[in-house]
Amino acid sequence: MTLSPKNTDVKSLFNTIAPEYDKMNNIISLGSHKKWRQKVMDKMIFPEKAQIIDLATGTADWAIALAENSDSDSEIIGLDFSESMLAVGQTKVDISDYSEKITLEQGDVMDLEFPDNSFDIVTIGFGLRNLPDPKQGIKEMYRILKPGGQLVILETSQPDSPLVKPFWQLYFGHVMPLFGRVFAKGKYQEYKYLDETTEHFMDYMTLGRLLLKSGFKKVRISRFNLGAAAAHYATK
Repeated sequence: MTLSPKNTDVKSLFNTIAPEYDKMNNIISLGSHKKWRQKVMDKMIFPEKAQIIDLATGTADWAIALAENSDSDSEIIGLDFSESMLAVGQTKVDISDYSEKITLEQGDVMDLEFPDNSFDIVTIGFGLRNLPDPKQGIKEMYRILKPGGQLVILETSQPDSPLVKPFWQLYFGHVMPLFGRVFAKGKYQEYKYLDETTEHFMDYMTLGRLLLKSGFKKVRISRFNLGAAAAHYATK
């Protein structure tokens, strides 16, 4: 059992919400998550024949987008601990144009079964906050990256503006869980948990400092939607 910082069995939670996950992502983010991801990839450098891994890949949206943006000889692994999320993702991969480039695997981000210096690019989107120990996860990301390789983290964040923050807290604290009840077959508690992980996760500057302390270089940060999400780019 993998417990979150809120002592929630997150694997079971994501297995439960997998059937509605893509629909709810679009509803909750008002479609913004796709735009954020594309903006992030526009700033990435894709070497030829890149070895890429998308951690906490969920239903494989980012894995498929990485395949679309990389050359035909690149290989993408999408890794997640939820078999139900991966099953949804595999269906999407199978009907995509990139099924030969993408492999989905079940695994633990905090204990990756890959040799040191294996990947040119490591990505994780909206998954770092769900790890029981984000520091250990980042340590593993550093280990599997090749020297000079890129780490890209896209994660929910908290706005700074005192004018914006109350509306942000209202939306994530009350509206988002209500959406879970209305649109996701009554899954209020599951989406309440996702709100809590967003609200209590480290802020974007703390995450940037953690990357530097973990050995990463050239850490850059981009923020979206008045701070509702942040992208961190770093090099090993």
